[in-house]
Amino acid sequence: MPTLASFNGIKIQLYADEHPPPHFHARYAEFIAQIALDDLQVIEGSLPVPQLRQVREWASTRTSQLLVAWTTLETGQLPEAIP
Repeated sequence: MPTLASFNGIKIQLYADEHPPPHFHARYAEFIAQIALDDLQVIEGSLPVPQLRQVREWASTRTSQLLVAWTTLETGQLPEAIP
C-alpha cells in the first residue's frame, strides 16, 4: 500500500491488487474513503467534509498522475510519490 502523498494529516494511498474503477484511498484519523479517479466521488467510506474538500482540490490537478500511479501499481511496480 504505497503512500502517494501526505498533507494536513491526510494520506493518499493505493492498494495492490485493487479492483476497477481506478481509485485511491484517502485516510484521515479513523476515516477512510475510496475516491474514484474519473469524477472524484466517494465510492466507499467517508471523510469529514473539510478533509474531503481538501482531497478533491488536491486530486483535481493531479488526476493524470494518479492514473499513471494506478497503472504502474497494476503492473506490479511501485508508483512514485505525487507532490
